[in-house]
Amino acid sequence: MSGAGPAPRPAPASRSGVWPGLAALLIVLAADQASKWWVLDILRLAPGRPVRVLPVLNLALVWNQGVTFGLLGRGAVGAWAFVAVALAVVAGLLVWMKRAESRLAAVAIGAVAGGAIGNVVDRVRYGAVVDFIDAHAFGWHWYVFNVADAAIVCGVIALVLDGLRRRPHDSLADGPARL
Repeated sequence: MSGAGPAPRPAPASRSGVWPGLAALLIVLAADQASKWWVLDILRLAPGRPVRVLPVLNLALVWNQGVTFGLLGRGAVGAWAFVAVALAVVAGLLVWMKRAESRLAAVAIGAVAGGAIGNVVDRVRYGAVVDFIDAHAFGWHWYVFNVADAAIVCGVIALVLDGLRRRPHDSLADGPARL
């Protein structure tokens, strides 16, 4: 009989990060939809009439009918195809979140999923995504974006950093890396 003991069990959902990941998803989705409601219904921001907030930040309403950063066309067929693909990606993200090896990864995946759902909600409600954050400096403007877009980018950055973190059990001697 070996002294190794039984194989370790997977962590229950409450410890694995699923709940923090789902919380991140819901927070991002709520913040995204609340900010769009505020811009559309409270500020009543109009396209082509930016509001200066800071020397490097405007609120500027843009109806993004393309897929990513306004790219890849317009039209009902493309929009509904994008909605279907985005929902399939979200389903994959939820599976990944359940299997995440760290809470940081689960929260980052939740942020990405929440942002994706926020933009899907816009496509279903309005036929386009509501973008309104216009960051700029030295006469150069980035694409106008929204809270969902920011959460997606920050989530992806967090996933990359989490993946680059060296963990004590990671080494080439342990064999090939798991994907």
